[in-house]
Amino acid sequence: MCGAKTRNLLSCLSFLAFFVLVWGVWDSAGEGPVKSKNFTFKVVREYPHDPKAFTQGLAWDKGVVFEGTGKRGRSSLRKVNLSTGKIEKKKTYPDYIFAEGITVCGDTVYQLTWKNKIVFQLNKRDFSVLKTWPYPREGWGITYDGRHLVVSDGTSTLYFLNPETLLEMRRVTVHDGSQKIGKLNELEFVKGKVYANVWPTNRIAIIDPHTGAVEGWLDLSGLISRMKHPGRMNVLNGIMYDPVGDRLFVTGKLWPALFEIKIAPPKNSPE
Repeated sequence: MCGAKTRNLLSCLSFLAFFVLVWGVWDSAGEGPVKSKNFTFKVVREYPHDPKAFTQGLAWDKGVVFEGTGKRGRSSLRKVNLSTGKIEKKKTYPDYIFAEGITVCGDTVYQLTWKNKIVFQLNKRDFSVLKTWPYPREGWGITYDGRHLVVSDGTSTLYFLNPETLLEMRRVTVHDGSQKIGKLNELEFVKGKVYANVWPTNRIAIIDPHTGAVEGWLDLSGLISRMKHPGRMNVLNGIMYDPVGDRLFVTGKLWPALFEIKIAPPKNSPE
């Protein structure tokens, strides 16, 4: 009798262990019931920003701010003074180029183009073009995770590319639970996560780059009310992270301000 009870107990424990194992695998694949968290923000400091800049991407590199702007006839790569917002260096592109996101990798800047199907690799000091790469997809956002260029094309897919060859190493589908999250735009690598602005919203998805799962949402819609001429502005489209100072910056297309922010849980949240 005692042996039967023991066997039943062991069977139950085995089943429980199996259930926990399956649950963990299911959840780690991004398909489990764990819900993404919602975050808001606190403004640490506001900086001036060129209100004529159709911002497509920001990048921080050892205290230097780089900005990429779009629109045909207005596309550029810039070095910008953070404190004053003034342009210290600028490269303009031919009128047929619609430039997109940027990132810094070593001594170079990579800048995407929207539908031109080329990627520019530039010297970060003098903005000379080192190489023009052919590219098979639309270019939206780009960041560097320390090993790969992480690129978006307006879909729910993130592509991880070899920075020396631009060959695809792997890809992930970004999802929140069972829902795919498309229109991934400006990207930034922050503390092991990919931050992605979802066009045309003022929200940022915080993504696990290994699984594609959205772990959190950062709602920045409240920034609009802080700026003058809200009717002239476009959506959020600029994310920049200073890893040494642990500072997060955001701006948008035609925004007159750039903000340093801290992420915070919503009011009345138990998080």
